[in-house]
Amino acid sequence: MSNNSSQPSWRNILNYGLIGSVITLYLAVIGMVEAFASRYLIGTYISMGQIFFITGAIVSGILAARAFRDKSTLSAVGASLAAGMISSLTSLLLVLFIQVFVIPQAGKDVLFNVRNMFVNFSPGLVEILTFGLGPALGSLALVIISGGLGMIGSVFMLLPSRWRNALISGVAWTLGIGIFSENVAQIVQEIIGRGLVRILFQNKSLNPTAAVVIFVVAFLVGYFRVHRQAGNQWGKLSPAQQKQGRFIGIVLLIAFILALPWMIGLFLSQALFIVGYFIMMGLGLNIVVGYAGLLDLGYVAFFAFGAYTMGVLTSQGPLGVSNANFWIALPISVLVGVIWGLLLGFPVLGMRGDYLAIVTLGFGEIIRILALSDWLAPLQGGAQGVLHIPPPNLFGIQLNTPQSMYYLVVFGSLLAAFVTIRLRESRLGRQWMAMREDEDVAEAMGINLVETKLLAFAIGAAFSAAAGAIFAARLSTIFPHSFNLLISINALALIIVGGLGSIPGVIVGGLILVGLPELLREFTEYRLLMYGILLIVMMLVRPEGFLPEATRKRELHAGEENYIEPQAAASEMEG
Repeated sequence: MSNNSSQPSWRNILNYGLIGSVITLYLAVIGMVEAFASRYLIGTYISMGQIFFITGAIVSGILAARAFRDKSTLSAVGASLAAGMISSLTSLLLVLFIQVFVIPQAGKDVLFNVRNMFVNFSPGLVEILTFGLGPALGSLALVIISGGLGMIGSVFMLLPSRWRNALISGVAWTLGIGIFSENVAQIVQEIIGRGLVRILFQNKSLNPTAAVVIFVVAFLVGYFRVHRQAGNQWGKLSPAQQKQGRFIGIVLLIAFILALPWMIGLFLSQALFIVGYFIMMGLGLNIVVGYAGLLDLGYVAFFAFGAYTMGVLTSQGPLGVSNANFWIALPISVLVGVIWGLLLGFPVLGMRGDYLAIVTLGFGEIIRILALSDWLAPLQGGAQGVLHIPPPNLFGIQLNTPQSMYYLVVFGSLLAAFVTIRLRESRLGRQWMAMREDEDVAEAMGINLVETKLLAFAIGAAFSAAAGAIFAARLSTIFPHSFNLLISINALALIIVGGLGSIPGVIVGGLILVGLPELLREFTEYRLLMYGILLIVMMLVRPEGFLPEATRKRELHAGEENYIEPQAAASEMEG
Protein backbone atom coordinates (compact mmCIF):
# COMPACT_ATOMS: atom_id res chain seq x y z
CA MET A 1 0.00 0.00 0.00
CA SER A 2 1.30 3.43 -0.89
CA ASN A 3 2.28 5.93 1.75
CA ASN A 4 -0.45 8.30 0.59
CA SER A 5 -3.23 5.81 1.19
CA SER A 6 -1.77 4.55 4.50
CA GLN A 7 -1.34 8.11 5.85
CA PRO A 8 -4.45 10.12 4.89
CA SER A 9 -3.84 13.83 4.39
CA TRP A 10 -5.67 17.02 3.49
CA ARG A 11 -5.31 16.01 -0.13
CA ASN A 12 -7.50 12.98 0.57
CA ILE A 13 -10.09 15.17 2.27
CA LEU A 14 -10.09 17.52 -0.72
CA ASN A 15 -10.50 14.60 -3.13
CA TYR A 16 -13.40 13.11 -1.15
CA GLY A 17 -15.08 16.50 -0.89
CA LEU A 18 -14.75 17.04 -4.62
CA ILE A 19 -16.30 13.62 -5.29
CA GLY A 20 -19.39 14.60 -3.33
CA SER A 21 -19.34 18.02 -4.95
CA VAL A 22 -19.41 16.51 -8.44
CA ILE A 23 -22.29 14.19 -7.46
CA THR A 24 -24.36 17.14 -6.21
CA LEU A 25 -23.52 19.26 -9.24
CA TYR A 26 -24.42 16.47 -11.66
CA LEU A 27 -27.80 15.79 -10.05
CA ALA A 28 -28.56 19.53 -10.02
CA VAL A 29 -27.47 20.22 -13.59
CA ILE A 30 -29.52 17.38 -15.13
CA GLY A 31 -32.56 18.69 -13.26
CA MET A 32 -33.21 15.87 -10.80
CA VAL A 33 -32.91 18.05 -7.68
CA GLU A 34 -35.51 20.57 -8.87
CA ALA A 35 -37.73 18.11 -10.76
CA PHE A 36 -38.24 15.90 -7.70
CA ALA A 37 -38.37 18.68 -5.11
CA SER A 38 -42.16 18.37 -5.05
CA ARG A 39 -42.20 14.56 -4.94
CA TYR A 40 -42.44 13.94 -1.22
CA LEU A 41 -41.50 10.58 0.28
CA ILE A 42 -42.46 11.23 3.92
CA GLY A 43 -45.26 13.69 4.60
CA THR A 44 -44.31 17.13 3.37
CA TYR A 45 -40.93 16.98 5.11
CA ILE A 46 -38.63 14.79 3.00
CA SER A 47 -38.70 14.92 -0.80
CA MET A 48 -36.73 13.03 -3.42
CA GLY A 49 -35.09 16.29 -4.46
CA GLN A 50 -33.73 16.70 -0.93
CA ILE A 51 -32.43 13.12 -0.95
CA PHE A 52 -30.55 13.79 -4.20
CA PHE A 53 -29.27 17.09 -2.79
CA ILE A 54 -27.80 15.62 0.40
CA THR A 55 -26.31 12.54 -1.27
CA GLY A 56 -23.01 14.20 -2.28
CA ALA A 57 -22.18 15.54 1.20
CA ILE A 58 -23.00 12.25 2.92
CA VAL A 59 -20.90 10.28 0.41
CA SER A 60 -17.97 12.64 1.05
CA GLY A 61 -18.34 12.17 4.80
CA ILE A 62 -18.45 8.38 4.51
CA LEU A 63 -15.34 8.26 2.29
CA ALA A 64 -13.39 10.58 4.58
CA ALA A 65 -14.40 8.69 7.73
CA ARG A 66 -13.38 5.38 6.16
CA ALA A 67 -9.93 6.79 5.32
CA PHE A 68 -9.33 8.40 8.73
CA ARG A 69 -11.01 6.01 11.15
CA ASP A 70 -7.76 4.13 11.85
CA LYS A 71 -6.21 7.34 13.24
CA SER A 72 -8.82 8.38 15.78
CA THR A 73 -12.54 9.03 16.07
CA LEU A 74 -11.91 12.77 16.33
CA SER A 75 -9.79 12.75 13.16
CA ALA A 76 -12.46 10.82 11.25
CA VAL A 77 -15.24 13.18 12.35
CA GLY A 78 -13.12 16.26 11.59
CA ALA A 79 -12.16 14.93 8.16
CA SER A 80 -15.80 14.17 7.36
CA LEU A 81 -16.83 17.67 8.47
CA ALA A 82 -14.21 19.22 6.19
CA ALA A 83 -15.07 16.92 3.27
CA GLY A 84 -18.77 17.72 3.67
CA MET A 85 -18.08 21.45 3.60
CA ILE A 86 -15.87 21.07 0.51
CA SER A 87 -18.68 19.15 -1.19
CA SER A 88 -20.75 22.36 -1.20
CA LEU A 89 -18.15 24.12 -3.38
CA THR A 90 -19.72 23.45 -6.78
CA SER A 91 -23.19 24.24 -5.40
CA LEU A 92 -21.90 27.63 -4.27
CA LEU A 93 -20.36 28.25 -7.69
CA LEU A 94 -23.61 27.18 -9.33
CA VAL A 95 -25.62 29.62 -7.22
CA LEU A 96 -23.16 32.40 -8.10
CA PHE A 97 -23.29 31.54 -11.81
CA ILE A 98 -27.10 31.59 -11.89
CA GLN A 99 -27.20 34.87 -9.95
CA VAL A 100 -24.74 36.57 -12.30
CA PHE A 101 -25.58 35.12 -15.73
CA VAL A 102 -29.07 33.59 -15.66
CA ILE A 103 -31.39 35.68 -13.49
CA PRO A 104 -30.40 39.06 -15.05
CA GLN A 105 -31.32 37.65 -18.48
CA ALA A 106 -34.86 36.63 -17.48
CA GLY A 107 -37.34 38.12 -19.91
CA LYS A 108 -34.68 39.97 -21.89
CA ASP A 109 -33.60 39.60 -25.49
CA VAL A 110 -29.86 38.92 -25.27
CA LEU A 111 -27.27 37.75 -27.76
CA PHE A 112 -26.45 34.59 -25.83
CA ASN A 113 -29.08 33.16 -23.50
CA VAL A 114 -27.43 30.89 -20.96
CA ARG A 115 -30.62 28.91 -20.33
CA ASN A 116 -30.79 27.85 -23.97
CA MET A 117 -27.80 25.64 -23.15
CA PHE A 118 -28.27 25.06 -19.40
CA VAL A 119 -32.03 24.60 -19.26
CA ASN A 120 -32.04 23.53 -15.61
CA PHE A 121 -30.18 26.61 -14.33
CA SER A 122 -33.18 28.39 -12.87
CA PRO A 123 -34.13 30.64 -9.94
CA GLY A 124 -36.04 27.66 -8.54
CA LEU A 125 -32.78 25.69 -8.29
CA VAL A 126 -31.16 28.60 -6.42
CA GLU A 127 -34.14 28.61 -4.06
CA ILE A 128 -33.56 24.91 -3.28
CA LEU A 129 -29.78 25.16 -2.92
CA THR A 130 -30.02 28.17 -0.58
CA PHE A 131 -33.00 26.83 1.44
CA GLY A 132 -35.05 29.92 0.52
CA LEU A 133 -32.81 32.15 2.66
CA GLY A 134 -31.41 34.25 -0.17
CA PRO A 135 -28.03 33.96 -1.91
CA ALA A 136 -25.83 35.32 0.88
CA LEU A 137 -27.35 33.76 4.02
CA GLY A 138 -28.38 30.67 2.07
CA SER A 139 -24.81 30.04 0.85
CA LEU A 140 -23.54 30.18 4.41
CA ALA A 141 -26.27 27.76 5.49
CA LEU A 142 -25.34 25.49 2.57
CA VAL A 143 -21.74 25.20 3.75
CA ILE A 144 -22.76 24.56 7.38
CA ILE A 145 -25.44 22.01 6.51
CA SER A 146 -23.12 20.21 4.09
CA GLY A 147 -20.52 19.93 6.86
CA GLY A 148 -23.19 18.52 9.18
CA LEU A 149 -24.22 15.98 6.57
CA GLY A 150 -20.58 14.97 6.21
CA MET A 151 -20.45 14.38 9.96
CA ILE A 152 -23.59 12.23 9.70
CA GLY A 153 -21.72 10.16 7.13
CA SER A 154 -18.82 9.77 9.56
CA VAL A 155 -21.13 8.70 12.39
CA PHE A 156 -22.64 6.09 10.10
CA MET A 157 -19.19 4.82 9.16
CA LEU A 158 -17.93 4.71 12.77
CA LEU A 159 -20.90 2.75 14.09
CA PRO A 160 -20.42 -0.96 14.84
CA SER A 161 -21.31 -3.12 11.85
CA ARG A 162 -24.43 -4.46 13.55
CA TRP A 163 -25.81 -0.96 14.10
CA ARG A 164 -24.76 0.09 10.61
CA ASN A 165 -26.56 -2.82 8.95
CA ALA A 166 -29.67 -2.15 11.02
CA LEU A 167 -29.58 1.53 10.04
CA ILE A 168 -29.24 0.65 6.36
CA SER A 169 -32.19 -1.72 6.68
CA GLY A 170 -34.38 0.92 8.35
CA VAL A 171 -33.55 3.71 5.90
CA ALA A 172 -33.82 1.47 2.82
CA TRP A 173 -37.25 0.13 3.76
CA THR A 174 -38.63 3.53 4.72
CA LEU A 175 -37.39 5.35 1.62
CA GLY A 176 -38.26 2.39 -0.61
CA ILE A 177 -41.90 2.36 0.53
CA GLY A 178 -41.94 6.14 0.15
CA ILE A 179 -40.69 5.97 -3.44
CA PHE A 180 -43.15 3.22 -4.42
CA SER A 181 -45.94 4.58 -2.24
CA GLU A 182 -48.55 4.48 -5.03
CA ASN A 183 -47.81 0.83 -5.81
CA VAL A 184 -47.69 -0.18 -2.15
CA ALA A 185 -50.94 1.70 -1.48
CA GLN A 186 -52.60 -0.15 -4.36
CA ILE A 187 -51.47 -3.52 -2.99
CA VAL A 188 -52.63 -2.66 0.55
CA GLN A 189 -55.98 -1.49 -0.81
CA GLU A 190 -56.49 -4.70 -2.81
CA ILE A 191 -55.67 -6.91 0.20
CA ILE A 192 -57.00 -5.01 3.22
CA GLY A 193 -58.95 -1.97 2.07
CA ARG A 194 -58.87 1.81 1.97
CA GLY A 195 -58.87 2.22 5.74
CA LEU A 196 -55.25 1.14 6.20
CA VAL A 197 -54.20 3.12 3.11
CA ARG A 198 -55.50 6.33 4.74
CA ILE A 199 -53.48 5.53 7.85
CA LEU A 200 -50.22 4.70 6.05
CA PHE A 201 -50.22 7.27 3.25
CA GLN A 202 -51.13 10.87 2.60
CA ASN A 203 -51.39 11.93 -1.04
CA LYS A 204 -48.39 10.26 -2.73
CA SER A 205 -46.17 10.09 0.34
CA LEU A 206 -45.76 8.02 3.46
CA ASN A 207 -47.43 9.27 6.61
CA PRO A 208 -44.69 10.51 9.04
CA THR A 209 -45.98 8.33 11.90
CA ALA A 210 -46.14 5.28 9.64
CA ALA A 211 -42.63 6.10 8.40
CA VAL A 212 -41.31 6.05 11.98
CA VAL A 213 -43.00 2.70 12.69
CA ILE A 214 -41.63 1.14 9.47
CA PHE A 215 -38.13 2.45 10.23
CA VAL A 216 -38.18 1.07 13.80
CA VAL A 217 -39.45 -2.35 12.73
CA ALA A 218 -36.90 -2.64 9.89
CA PHE A 219 -34.13 -1.40 12.20
CA LEU A 220 -34.95 -4.00 14.87
CA VAL A 221 -35.15 -6.80 12.29
CA GLY A 222 -31.73 -5.77 10.96
CA TYR A 223 -30.25 -5.34 14.44
CA PHE A 224 -31.37 -8.68 15.84
CA ARG A 225 -30.67 -10.41 12.50
CA VAL A 226 -33.95 -12.27 12.50
CA HIS A 227 -33.22 -13.96 9.18
CA ARG A 228 -29.90 -15.34 10.46
CA GLN A 229 -31.51 -16.62 13.64
CA ALA A 230 -34.16 -18.35 11.54
CA GLY A 231 -31.37 -19.90 9.46
CA ASN A 232 -29.64 -21.17 12.59
CA GLN A 233 -32.88 -22.69 13.89
CA TRP A 234 -33.41 -24.36 10.52
CA GLY A 235 -30.00 -26.01 10.77
CA LYS A 236 -30.99 -27.60 14.10
CA LEU A 237 -33.98 -29.42 12.61
CA SER A 238 -33.82 -33.11 11.68
CA PRO A 239 -33.72 -34.10 7.97
CA ALA A 240 -37.36 -35.21 8.14
CA GLN A 241 -38.42 -31.89 9.68
CA GLN A 242 -36.43 -29.96 7.07
CA LYS A 243 -38.09 -31.97 4.28
CA GLN A 244 -41.51 -31.24 5.75
CA GLY A 245 -40.61 -27.57 6.09
CA ARG A 246 -39.48 -27.39 2.46
CA PHE A 247 -42.75 -28.98 1.35
CA ILE A 248 -44.78 -26.47 3.33
CA GLY A 249 -42.64 -23.64 1.94
CA ILE A 250 -43.21 -24.82 -1.65
CA VAL A 251 -46.98 -25.06 -1.08
CA LEU A 252 -47.06 -21.54 0.39
CA LEU A 253 -44.93 -20.20 -2.47
CA ILE A 254 -47.25 -21.74 -5.08
CA ALA A 255 -50.29 -20.31 -3.29
CA PHE A 256 -48.62 -16.88 -3.20
CA ILE A 257 -47.74 -17.00 -6.91
CA LEU A 258 -51.32 -17.98 -7.81
CA ALA A 259 -52.88 -15.27 -5.63
CA LEU A 260 -50.39 -12.52 -6.50
CA PRO A 261 -52.11 -10.94 -9.54
CA TRP A 262 -55.38 -10.58 -7.63
CA MET A 263 -53.53 -8.98 -4.72
CA ILE A 264 -51.75 -6.29 -6.71
CA GLY A 265 -54.23 -5.11 -9.35
CA LEU A 266 -54.14 -4.63 -13.12
CA PHE A 267 -51.14 -2.32 -13.52
CA LEU A 268 -48.75 -4.36 -11.40
CA SER A 269 -50.01 -7.59 -13.01
CA GLN A 270 -49.07 -6.15 -16.40
CA ALA A 271 -45.66 -5.19 -15.00
CA LEU A 272 -45.20 -8.78 -13.77
CA PHE A 273 -46.16 -10.07 -17.22
CA ILE A 274 -43.39 -7.96 -18.77
CA VAL A 275 -40.94 -9.21 -16.14
CA GLY A 276 -42.06 -12.78 -16.85
CA TYR A 277 -41.34 -12.82 -20.56
CA PHE A 278 -38.00 -11.11 -19.98
CA ILE A 279 -37.16 -13.85 -17.48
CA MET A 280 -38.01 -16.44 -20.16
CA MET A 281 -35.66 -14.65 -22.54
CA GLY A 282 -33.04 -14.33 -19.81
CA LEU A 283 -33.13 -18.07 -19.08
CA GLY A 284 -32.51 -18.80 -22.77
CA LEU A 285 -29.74 -16.22 -23.08
CA ASN A 286 -28.24 -17.56 -19.86
CA ILE A 287 -27.65 -20.87 -21.67
CA VAL A 288 -25.90 -19.11 -24.56
CA VAL A 289 -23.86 -16.59 -22.54
CA GLY A 290 -23.79 -17.93 -18.98
CA TYR A 291 -23.26 -21.62 -19.70
CA ALA A 292 -21.66 -21.75 -23.16
CA GLY A 293 -19.84 -18.41 -23.01
CA LEU A 294 -21.11 -17.24 -26.42
CA LEU A 295 -21.80 -13.49 -26.35
CA ASP A 296 -24.99 -12.99 -28.36
CA LEU A 297 -26.17 -9.40 -28.97
CA GLY A 298 -28.74 -10.34 -31.61
CA TYR A 299 -30.96 -12.34 -29.28
CA VAL A 300 -33.96 -10.10 -29.99
CA ALA A 301 -34.11 -11.62 -33.52
CA PHE A 302 -35.43 -14.93 -32.11
CA PHE A 303 -37.92 -13.01 -29.99
CA ALA A 304 -39.14 -11.37 -33.22
CA PHE A 305 -39.34 -14.71 -35.06
CA GLY A 306 -41.55 -16.15 -32.34
CA ALA A 307 -43.81 -13.08 -32.29
CA TYR A 308 -44.18 -12.85 -36.06
CA THR A 309 -44.81 -16.57 -36.42
CA MET A 310 -47.53 -16.39 -33.79
CA GLY A 311 -48.98 -13.30 -35.47
CA VAL A 312 -49.03 -14.68 -39.01
CA LEU A 313 -50.45 -18.07 -37.95
CA THR A 314 -53.21 -16.74 -35.70
CA SER A 315 -54.07 -13.27 -37.08
CA GLN A 316 -57.69 -12.77 -38.09
CA GLY A 317 -56.66 -9.91 -40.37
CA PRO A 318 -55.53 -9.98 -44.01
CA LEU A 319 -52.04 -11.30 -43.10
CA GLY A 320 -53.36 -14.40 -41.31
CA VAL A 321 -52.54 -17.62 -43.16
CA SER A 322 -54.30 -20.33 -41.17
CA ASN A 323 -56.35 -18.80 -38.31
CA ALA A 324 -54.70 -21.36 -36.03
CA ASN A 325 -55.28 -21.12 -32.30
CA PHE A 326 -52.57 -20.12 -29.85
CA TRP A 327 -51.77 -23.63 -28.63
CA ILE A 328 -51.06 -24.91 -32.15
CA ALA A 329 -49.06 -21.82 -33.15
CA LEU A 330 -46.91 -21.82 -29.98
CA PRO A 331 -44.84 -25.00 -30.71
CA ILE A 332 -44.51 -23.91 -34.35
CA SER A 333 -43.16 -20.53 -33.18
CA VAL A 334 -40.64 -22.31 -30.92
CA LEU A 335 -39.60 -24.58 -33.82
CA VAL A 336 -39.06 -21.56 -36.08
CA GLY A 337 -36.85 -20.03 -33.36
CA VAL A 338 -34.83 -23.25 -33.13
CA ILE A 339 -34.31 -23.38 -36.90
CA TRP A 340 -33.11 -19.78 -37.02
CA GLY A 341 -30.88 -20.44 -34.02
CA LEU A 342 -29.20 -23.21 -35.98
CA LEU A 343 -28.93 -21.01 -39.09
CA LEU A 344 -27.22 -18.29 -37.05
CA GLY A 345 -24.97 -20.82 -35.36
CA PHE A 346 -23.39 -22.22 -38.52
CA PRO A 347 -21.72 -18.99 -39.78
CA VAL A 348 -20.30 -18.09 -36.35
CA LEU A 349 -18.89 -21.46 -35.30
CA GLY A 350 -15.29 -20.24 -35.59
CA MET A 351 -15.85 -16.89 -33.83
CA ARG A 352 -15.31 -15.95 -30.22
CA GLY A 353 -15.68 -12.97 -27.93
CA ASP A 354 -16.04 -9.52 -29.50
CA TYR A 355 -16.18 -10.89 -33.06
CA LEU A 356 -19.10 -13.15 -32.18
CA ALA A 357 -20.87 -10.25 -30.43
CA ILE A 358 -20.49 -8.01 -33.52
CA VAL A 359 -21.79 -10.68 -35.92
CA THR A 360 -24.83 -11.48 -33.76
CA LEU A 361 -25.48 -7.76 -33.33
CA GLY A 362 -25.50 -7.42 -37.12
CA PHE A 363 -27.86 -10.39 -37.40
CA GLY A 364 -30.34 -8.77 -35.02
CA GLU A 365 -30.24 -5.47 -36.90
CA ILE A 366 -30.71 -7.21 -40.27
CA ILE A 367 -33.83 -8.94 -38.98
CA ARG A 368 -35.24 -5.65 -37.64
CA ILE A 369 -34.60 -3.84 -40.95
CA LEU A 370 -36.15 -6.70 -42.94
CA ALA A 371 -39.20 -6.52 -40.70
CA LEU A 372 -39.48 -2.81 -41.55
CA SER A 373 -38.93 -3.27 -45.28
CA ASP A 374 -41.60 -3.11 -47.96
CA TRP A 375 -40.06 -6.19 -49.57
CA LEU A 376 -41.48 -8.51 -46.90
CA ALA A 377 -44.58 -6.41 -46.22
CA PRO A 378 -46.94 -8.84 -48.05
CA LEU A 379 -45.85 -11.55 -45.59
CA GLN A 380 -45.54 -9.73 -42.27
CA GLY A 381 -46.93 -6.25 -42.78
CA GLY A 382 -43.72 -4.21 -42.88
CA ALA A 383 -43.96 -1.03 -40.85
CA GLN A 384 -47.73 -1.61 -40.47
CA GLY A 385 -47.08 -4.76 -38.45
CA VAL A 386 -49.46 -7.67 -37.88
CA LEU A 387 -52.89 -6.82 -36.45
CA HIS A 388 -55.88 -8.68 -35.01
CA ILE A 389 -53.93 -11.40 -33.17
CA PRO A 390 -56.45 -13.20 -30.91
CA PRO A 391 -55.68 -13.92 -27.25
CA PRO A 392 -55.11 -17.51 -26.09
CA ASN A 393 -58.22 -19.54 -25.37
CA LEU A 394 -58.10 -22.21 -22.66
CA PHE A 395 -61.17 -24.44 -22.31
CA GLY A 396 -63.39 -21.64 -23.58
CA ILE A 397 -61.82 -19.00 -21.35
CA GLN A 398 -60.08 -16.16 -23.15
CA LEU A 399 -56.79 -15.18 -21.54
CA ASN A 400 -57.07 -11.50 -22.42
CA THR A 401 -56.41 -9.78 -19.10
CA PRO A 402 -53.08 -9.03 -17.36
CA GLN A 403 -53.95 -11.48 -14.58
CA SER A 404 -54.72 -14.38 -16.92
CA MET A 405 -51.66 -13.75 -19.11
CA TYR A 406 -49.57 -13.57 -15.94
CA TYR A 407 -50.33 -17.24 -15.30
CA LEU A 408 -49.29 -18.14 -18.83
CA VAL A 409 -45.95 -16.39 -18.58
CA VAL A 410 -45.33 -17.82 -15.08
CA PHE A 411 -45.92 -21.32 -16.43
CA GLY A 412 -43.57 -20.60 -19.34
CA SER A 413 -40.88 -19.27 -16.99
CA LEU A 414 -41.17 -22.28 -14.67
CA LEU A 415 -40.95 -24.66 -17.60
CA ALA A 416 -37.91 -22.81 -18.95
CA ALA A 417 -36.28 -22.89 -15.50
CA PHE A 418 -36.95 -26.63 -15.16
CA VAL A 419 -35.42 -27.37 -18.56
CA THR A 420 -32.45 -25.14 -17.80
CA ILE A 421 -31.79 -26.88 -14.48
CA ARG A 422 -31.96 -30.31 -16.11
CA LEU A 423 -29.60 -29.18 -18.87
CA ARG A 424 -27.15 -27.68 -16.40
CA GLU A 425 -26.83 -30.98 -14.54
CA SER A 426 -26.54 -33.01 -17.74
CA ARG A 427 -23.52 -34.05 -19.81
CA LEU A 428 -24.38 -31.29 -22.30
CA GLY A 429 -24.38 -28.70 -19.52
CA ARG A 430 -20.89 -29.75 -18.42
CA GLN A 431 -19.74 -29.55 -22.03
CA TRP A 432 -21.07 -25.99 -22.29
CA MET A 433 -19.24 -24.97 -19.14
CA ALA A 434 -16.01 -26.59 -20.28
CA MET A 435 -16.30 -24.77 -23.59
CA ARG A 436 -16.93 -21.49 -21.73
CA GLU A 437 -13.72 -21.88 -19.76
CA ASP A 438 -11.47 -22.79 -22.70
CA GLU A 439 -12.62 -23.93 -26.14
CA ASP A 440 -9.23 -25.37 -27.14
CA VAL A 441 -8.92 -27.50 -24.02
CA ALA A 442 -12.56 -28.60 -24.33
CA GLU A 443 -11.97 -29.71 -27.91
CA ALA A 444 -8.80 -31.53 -26.88
CA MET A 445 -10.84 -33.41 -24.27
CA GLY A 446 -13.12 -34.74 -27.00
CA ILE A 447 -16.00 -32.26 -26.89
CA ASN A 448 -17.60 -31.65 -30.28
CA LEU A 449 -17.60 -27.84 -30.41
CA VAL A 450 -19.83 -27.64 -33.51
CA GLU A 451 -22.61 -29.70 -31.96
CA THR A 452 -22.25 -28.06 -28.55
CA LYS A 453 -22.43 -24.50 -29.91
CA LEU A 454 -25.35 -25.24 -32.20
CA LEU A 455 -27.33 -26.79 -29.36
CA ALA A 456 -26.69 -23.72 -27.20
CA PHE A 457 -27.90 -21.36 -29.93
CA ALA A 458 -30.91 -23.54 -30.75
CA ILE A 459 -32.14 -24.05 -27.18
CA GLY A 460 -31.56 -20.41 -26.26
CA ALA A 461 -33.48 -19.33 -29.39
CA ALA A 462 -36.38 -21.63 -28.44
CA PHE A 463 -36.94 -19.83 -25.13
CA SER A 464 -36.75 -16.42 -26.80
CA ALA A 465 -39.20 -17.45 -29.54
CA ALA A 466 -41.64 -18.76 -26.92
CA ALA A 467 -41.47 -15.43 -25.08
CA GLY A 468 -42.07 -13.60 -28.37
CA ALA A 469 -45.11 -15.72 -29.16
CA ILE A 470 -46.66 -14.99 -25.76
CA PHE A 471 -45.79 -11.30 -26.18
CA ALA A 472 -47.64 -11.18 -29.54
CA ALA A 473 -50.72 -12.92 -28.12
CA ARG A 474 -50.88 -10.45 -25.22
CA LEU A 475 -50.55 -7.29 -27.31
CA SER A 476 -52.73 -8.55 -30.20
CA THR A 477 -50.63 -6.37 -32.53
CA ILE A 478 -46.91 -6.41 -33.25
CA PHE A 479 -44.71 -3.85 -34.97
CA PRO A 480 -41.02 -3.92 -35.99
CA HIS A 481 -40.19 -1.16 -33.50
CA SER A 482 -40.92 -3.60 -30.67
CA PHE A 483 -37.80 -5.60 -31.59
CA ASN A 484 -34.95 -3.13 -31.34
CA LEU A 485 -31.46 -3.66 -29.94
CA LEU A 486 -32.49 -2.49 -26.46
CA ILE A 487 -34.41 -5.75 -25.95
CA SER A 488 -31.19 -7.76 -26.41
CA ILE A 489 -29.28 -5.35 -24.15
CA ASN A 490 -31.92 -5.62 -21.43
CA ALA A 491 -31.88 -9.43 -21.57
CA LEU A 492 -28.08 -9.48 -21.40
CA ALA A 493 -27.96 -6.90 -18.60
CA LEU A 494 -30.42 -8.77 -16.41
CA ILE A 495 -28.40 -12.01 -16.51
CA ILE A 496 -25.17 -10.11 -15.78
CA VAL A 497 -26.69 -8.14 -12.90
CA GLY A 498 -28.42 -11.24 -11.53
CA GLY A 499 -25.34 -13.44 -12.00
CA LEU A 500 -24.10 -15.23 -15.12
CA GLY A 501 -25.02 -18.90 -15.09
CA SER A 502 -27.37 -18.50 -12.10
CA ILE A 503 -31.07 -19.28 -12.53
CA PRO A 504 -32.16 -17.42 -9.34
CA GLY A 505 -29.93 -14.60 -10.58
CA VAL A 506 -31.95 -14.34 -13.81
CA ILE A 507 -35.16 -13.96 -11.79
CA VAL A 508 -33.65 -11.33 -9.49
CA GLY A 509 -32.11 -9.49 -12.44
CA GLY A 510 -35.47 -9.44 -14.22
CA LEU A 511 -37.23 -8.04 -11.16
CA ILE A 512 -34.60 -5.33 -10.68
CA LEU A 513 -33.85 -4.24 -14.25
CA VAL A 514 -37.28 -4.77 -15.79
CA GLY A 515 -39.67 -4.58 -12.84
CA LEU A 516 -38.27 -1.47 -11.16
CA PRO A 517 -38.28 0.71 -14.32
CA GLU A 518 -41.91 -0.30 -14.88
CA LEU A 519 -42.74 0.85 -11.34
CA LEU A 520 -40.87 4.12 -11.88
CA ARG A 521 -43.09 5.27 -14.74
CA GLU A 522 -43.71 8.59 -12.97
CA PHE A 523 -39.99 9.37 -13.42
CA THR A 524 -40.17 8.73 -17.18
CA GLU A 525 -37.52 11.29 -18.10
CA TYR A 526 -34.93 9.84 -15.72
CA ARG A 527 -35.77 6.12 -15.74
CA LEU A 528 -32.99 5.12 -18.12
CA LEU A 529 -30.56 7.39 -16.29
CA MET A 530 -31.29 5.57 -13.03
CA TYR A 531 -31.05 2.29 -14.92
CA GLY A 532 -27.57 3.20 -16.20
CA ILE A 533 -26.37 4.38 -12.79
CA LEU A 534 -27.55 1.10 -11.25
CA LEU A 535 -25.60 -0.90 -13.85
CA ILE A 536 -22.42 1.11 -13.23
CA VAL A 537 -22.65 0.82 -9.45
CA MET A 538 -23.45 -2.88 -9.70
CA MET A 539 -20.42 -3.63 -11.87
CA LEU A 540 -18.13 -1.66 -9.54
CA VAL A 541 -19.47 -3.00 -6.24
CA ARG A 542 -20.61 -6.53 -7.09
CA PRO A 543 -19.36 -7.60 -10.53
CA GLU A 544 -20.40 -11.22 -10.02
CA GLY A 545 -24.08 -10.21 -9.73
CA PHE A 546 -26.68 -10.38 -6.97
CA LEU A 547 -26.98 -14.18 -6.88
CA PRO A 548 -23.92 -15.48 -8.72
CA GLU A 549 -23.09 -19.01 -9.67
CA ALA A 550 -20.57 -20.44 -7.20
CA THR A 551 -17.93 -21.08 -9.88
CA ARG A 552 -18.07 -17.55 -11.27
CA LYS A 553 -17.96 -16.00 -7.82
CA ARG A 554 -14.91 -18.07 -7.00
CA GLU A 555 -13.21 -16.97 -10.23
CA LEU A 556 -13.77 -13.28 -9.48
CA HIS A 557 -12.79 -13.34 -5.81
CA ALA A 558 -10.25 -16.15 -5.50
CA GLY A 559 -7.33 -13.71 -5.64
CA GLU A 560 -8.63 -11.47 -2.85
CA GLU A 561 -7.01 -11.68 0.55
CA ASN A 562 -10.27 -11.71 2.51
CA TYR A 563 -12.08 -14.17 0.26
CA ILE A 564 -13.14 -17.42 1.92
CA GLU A 565 -14.36 -20.41 -0.03
CA PRO A 566 -18.09 -21.01 0.63
CA GLN A 567 -17.47 -24.51 2.02
CA ALA A 568 -14.68 -23.23 4.26
CA ALA A 569 -16.90 -20.41 5.48
CA ALA A 570 -19.69 -22.85 6.29
CA SER A 571 -17.28 -25.11 8.20
CA GLU A 572 -15.95 -22.11 10.10
CA MET A 573 -19.48 -21.04 11.11
CA GLU A 574 -20.35 -24.55 12.24
CA GLY A 575 -17.15 -24.67 14.22
